[in-house]
Amino acid sequence: MNSAAPSKSNGGRGKPRGTKAVSRSLKAGLQFPVGRVARFLKKGRYAQRVGSGSPVYLSAVLEYLAAEVLELAGNAARDNKKNRIVPRHIQLAVRNDEEFSKLLGSVTIANGGVLPNINQVLLPKKAGKGKGEIGSVSQEF
Repeated sequence: MNSAAPSKSNGGRGKPRGTKAVSRSLKAGLQFPVGRVARFLKKGRYAQRVGSGSPVYLSAVLEYLAAEVLELAGNAARDNKKNRIVPRHIQLAVRNDEEFSKLLGSVTIANGGVLPNINQVLLPKKAGKGKGEIGSVSQEF
């Protein structure tokens, strides 16, 4: 059992030498960077200490919100027969969704424009058929 080659274990201390670093985002199965969110939470001084689970949870929430907005904006782009999402599509997606509109109510999206909206008073009145025409008196004499 006495071999000259060094073993891969460190006697139970630290990481074994041959292992590759695995990010916290990969461990959590997220695309958003858990380490960067943790750094921002610490630098922002929102609290004296930051738990190990809070940046994971916050990254997951941010990723979910981003995915939801992107899905709605992609649908808006497809409705306008476009392949690329532009700020206008994000604006249409956010303002047509009740919860996102409430969340981002005071947010201005650059180059987003406004929702198409015409007041009902300004629309032309519909022409009546049949009965409406009988009671009208002609102006010709």
